[in-house]
Amino acid sequence: MDNWYLYMIRCRDNSLYTGIAIDVARRLTEHQSGKGAKYLRGRSPLKLVFETRVGSRGEALKIEQRVKKLPKHKKEALVRSNGDVNPMLFSLKNA
Repeated sequence: MDNWYLYMIRCRDNSLYTGIAIDVARRLTEHQSGKGAKYLRGRSPLKLVFETRVGSRGEALKIEQRVKKLPKHKKEALVRSNGDVNPMLFSLKNA
């Protein structure tokens, strides 16, 4: 199935959490209710600031790990990209 998305959530402390999901809205609701990633617990309010379709689960996992390793300024560049992330994601897929 090629319906996986990479998403980023901004926390109250301005940190960015990166994850993958098929249904980003449902996953955000889980995070906001305290279910899901421990990192996000106690960091509300949470705001979805980025999402993009990345393909299969395997591709999504690879990209997620690479994005998590990026310095914050590069993650912020992804957030500011307004969805025009093809060049960066292409390089992440092929790295």
